[in-house]
Amino acid sequence: MITVDGLAVEFSGTTLFSDVSFVINPNDKIALMGKNGAGKSTMMKIVAGVQKGTRGKVSCPKDTVIAYLPQHLLTEDNATVFEEASKAFSHIFKMRDEIDALNKALETRTDYESDEYMSIIEKVSDLGEKFYALEDVNYDAEVEKALKGLGFRQEDFERLTSEFSGGWRMRIELAKILLQKPDLILLDEPTNHIDIESVIWLEDFLVNKANAVMVISHDRAFIDNITNRTIEVTMGRIYDYKAKYTHYLQLREERRSHQIKAYQEQQKFIADNRAFIERFKGTFSKTNQVASRERMLEKLEIIEIDEIDNSALKLRFPKAQRSGDYPIIVEELTKKYDNHTVFENANFSIARGEKVSFVGRNGEGKSTMIKSILGEIDFEGKCNLGHNVQVGYFAQNQAALLDPDLTIFQTVDEVAKGDIRTQIKNILGRFMFKGDDIDKKVGVLSGGEKTRLAMVKLLLEPVNLLILDEPTNHLDLKSKDVLKEALLEFDGTLVLVSHDRDFLQGLSQKVFEFKERRVIEHFETIDAFLERNRIKSIKEMDLNV
Repeated sequence: MITVDGLAVEFSGTTLFSDVSFVINPNDKIALMGKNGAGKSTMMKIVAGVQKGTRGKVSCPKDTVIAYLPQHLLTEDNATVFEEASKAFSHIFKMRDEIDALNKALETRTDYESDEYMSIIEKVSDLGEKFYALEDVNYDAEVEKALKGLGFRQEDFERLTSEFSGGWRMRIELAKILLQKPDLILLDEPTNHIDIESVIWLEDFLVNKANAVMVISHDRAFIDNITNRTIEVTMGRIYDYKAKYTHYLQLREERRSHQIKAYQEQQKFIADNRAFIERFKGTFSKTNQVASRERMLEKLEIIEIDEIDNSALKLRFPKAQRSGDYPIIVEELTKKYDNHTVFENANFSIARGEKVSFVGRNGEGKSTMIKSILGEIDFEGKCNLGHNVQVGYFAQNQAALLDPDLTIFQTVDEVAKGDIRTQIKNILGRFMFKGDDIDKKVGVLSGGEKTRLAMVKLLLEPVNLLILDEPTNHLDLKSKDVLKEALLEFDGTLVLVSHDRDFLQGLSQKVFEFKERRVIEHFETIDAFLERNRIKSIKEMDLNV
């Protein structure tokens, strides 16, 4: 049991939250929710022990293991993937090596009666008791299962971590955390940069194998599937619900309704009493009553109504000219990198107005196919864009490609052309960049703000073929809902790559699965595809970690 008692964080005269207390019990699966800036990540860092609060404390039993996965990692690059993941057991290996060293020291000593000799005997005994009490585990096999579950192939194990992107290095760190089997796992946006199958694997692990978990996530399906408790951080305090996220939303709305009713009744009560005071002020016979009511109003604690984050981007894709019947036609398409075949002999077409999903594990060729369609890489076979196709492309790393030294306004102004330049401020306002915000440098923006800004650039020209590669990374739940609504109303053709199942639900009418160098066309919704493949995928990934 981990106890958070009287926690407060204050800086620059501002109180982020104060007098926060709660208990994390074994097997609690907690969603830590609240609008951006409410203090969720700060609270998680304090529980993890990497940051201190202004007041209050976090306490737990001795030997409690708390593992923390932040949003951004600084992973070392001097080890292979397998070696880095094996560091999860470094404390055990260190204990074993220390026992071996002490036993060797005993073999060479003859001072059997000395205090030093007896001290070594005691150390060996203590360490041996701890070491041999550990469960007999095949550590290499455990590392292999975790890495494969998170999307790594056998041939990746001996590659240096420096060869992998930040998202893949995050998976290595996640594997290390899961292998430690900690008492509490703290995860800040763990599903960013991992594919659907890996998310399903992670869900299964957290639900069935992990102890206590606290997670911050904008992936509604993920938090609904793994959590049984929701702690909301709002207006400097917390509300603790024994409910998963979807049920919490209902309970929160009921709470606000009660607050509004109580607030209105209190305001009427205050108004009535003030009217009495004004009416009888100076009336001798009512002096005591007036004074009494004045004192009562001074002491009255005004009911507060919890704030609602009403900020939301307003998004509508501009209408474009009609394209040909088939915006994308792929024939016998093969892509190889040296001796590695990504996919071969792919054949498919996408009709005008269709909304399709590209799914499959990372590395199976989804982004490579997009680059082939856009003509950014060489390939064998044919890949043609249809008549009058106007493409809008949002790359997986689109936000990272923004120039950090430009301001928000400059970023948009440098690509805007014609009459649209007179509307830049209005457009930015629709994307929640208002007032002085537009003069901020891109380098100081959050991941979500950069993603929104990259989306602005996408909307400057009308398009009839949208290709979006992981557009929801770093977007909050409300912004994702608005983007999804805009895509549902988009009358052009949509190709979507996303690991966010809730976002995909109801959005995709056809699925192209990238698997084992093949592109398989499924004439079904993404919902039906995922339901059909969920159990099969879990079994294939051998989840006995």
